[in-house]
Amino acid sequence: MTAHYGFNATLTAKPGLGDRLVDLLLTGLDEGSPGASEHCLVYLVSRSASDPEVVHVTEGWTSEEDHHRIFAGEAAQAIVARIGAMLAEEPAYTDYVPVSGKATF
Repeated sequence: MTAHYGFNATLTAKPGLGDRLVDLLLTGLDEGSPGASEHCLVYLVSRSASDPEVVHVTEGWTSEEDHHRIFAGEAAQAIVARIGAMLAEEPAYTDYVPVSGKATF
C-alpha cells in the first residue's frame, strides 16, 4: 500500500507529563487502535531533543478519508480525549502528501 495522506503533529504536554503523553500515544499502536489499522502506514512518535514536554507524531495513511473514518471511531476518540487533558496548549498540525522515504527502527 502507498500513503497518500499524512501529517505531523506537535504536542506540548503540561509540565511533567511528557513521558505519560508518549506512553499514551504509543497505545495508538495497540490492537484495535488507530495506528494498528491496515490504513495507517506510518505512525512515529518522537521527542524533542531540547524540551521533554514536546512530542511529535508523524502519520501516513492510505487516504485522508481512511484517516478521518478511523479517527471517528470509539478507540481513537478515547485516546484523543485522554491526550487533550495532558496538553499545555493546542497541538500544531501540518498536513502533507507523502512522496517516498524510508523508516528503519
